[in-house]
Amino acid sequence: MVVTGLGALSSIGTGTEEFTAGLRAGRSGVSPITAFDTTGFAHANGCQVPDFDPARMLRRLDPGAYGRAAQFSAAAARMAVEDAGLTEGDLRSVRCQISVGTTDGESYDLDRVTEAHLRGGPPAVTGRAARRIPASLLGIAAARELRLTDAEVLTIGTACSAGNYSIGNGLDAIRHGDADFALCGGADAFCRKTFAAFYRLGTIAPDCCRPFDADRQGILTGEGAGMLLLESLESALARGARIYSEVLGYGLNCDAYHPVAPQEDSVARCLQLALDDAGVKPGEVDLISAHGTGTKANDVTESRAVRQIYGSAPPRTISLKSMLGHTMGAASALGAIACSLAITHGFIPPTINHRTTDPECAVDCVPNQAVEADLRIVQNNGLAFGGNNAAVVLGRYDNRPDPLAPV
Repeated sequence: MVVTGLGALSSIGTGTEEFTAGLRAGRSGVSPITAFDTTGFAHANGCQVPDFDPARMLRRLDPGAYGRAAQFSAAAARMAVEDAGLTEGDLRSVRCQISVGTTDGESYDLDRVTEAHLRGGPPAVTGRAARRIPASLLGIAAARELRLTDAEVLTIGTACSAGNYSIGNGLDAIRHGDADFALCGGADAFCRKTFAAFYRLGTIAPDCCRPFDADRQGILTGEGAGMLLLESLESALARGARIYSEVLGYGLNCDAYHPVAPQEDSVARCLQLALDDAGVKPGEVDLISAHGTGTKANDVTESRAVRQIYGSAPPRTISLKSMLGHTMGAASALGAIACSLAITHGFIPPTINHRTTDPECAVDCVPNQAVEADLRIVQNNGLAFGGNNAAVVLGRYDNRPDPLAPV
């Protein structure tokens, strides 16, 4: 199964060209939060998508009928389809699955409805506003934007690993003959609820996110969407499609260990499940795109889990959240897009804002500057609340001869 289309909406760039340039440059997406009133918070930086204009990016949907996260999802899905060189008609003639992961759904709109209710009473909450809230609209919006009336549409709510869950879901759909194409990824929009929750947990950084750094102080919340178009290798070759990467395999598990604290052995099991599904040995992996939140608990736990599988000298282990912030349900989807672009263009994105690596983490996080690299196999991690872990293994496609063909 291969990735032939990418759609990225992020604080460091929209579309493959801008997103690739942002990754190479180690661009920071941090800015003061403007999505809601931050009065009363001692610090309020985040990673917002700048200048998003749904009327410009969407062709079919009425933006007023959908929340910001659904708009993101639909826009990223359209980008992925166009990037793959496909039309709506191409997709309507085959079996498609759309799978979108999320943490918050339309909590941004729910925040606004709640505020309107508290300030003005029930008449202030309109039916139109209430109809924008269901999380299922994230997948439905993508289908409606592309007029895929017969597609199987799913919204997956496994929080910060949901993008990887969706990729695994799409991979299985094609593997088992349930779909010819799969649009899969994740989307989330900035909301007060999630920012305030992380703030009360004491995990919002005052300035920037420093994963694996001895002086890290937590996450910055972010927003965005990442959608990937998957199809079989046979399909891609038949239509002469550009191939970004192969989806070699994935692993999922849920330990239910703790609502917010990761569990080392469970994370390690998930990483091994992904490698086993991909038929890949640890020594063959060139890069790990870590969950890497910049919190004390996550970075140490994840690093130890990585060393359980990879030994004392693991591959380079980076965190895109240093640039993008924590984009919640979009995080591992944007991570998979970044991995595919890194494989295609031969570079490793940096972990920015880095000063001194925490000895308890003991990874080469490629500090501050991207480096050129010949990448063949990359692992993308997603770890979520409640122990919902998901890892995806991506590889470089080479036009290799058929190993079963006669010599």
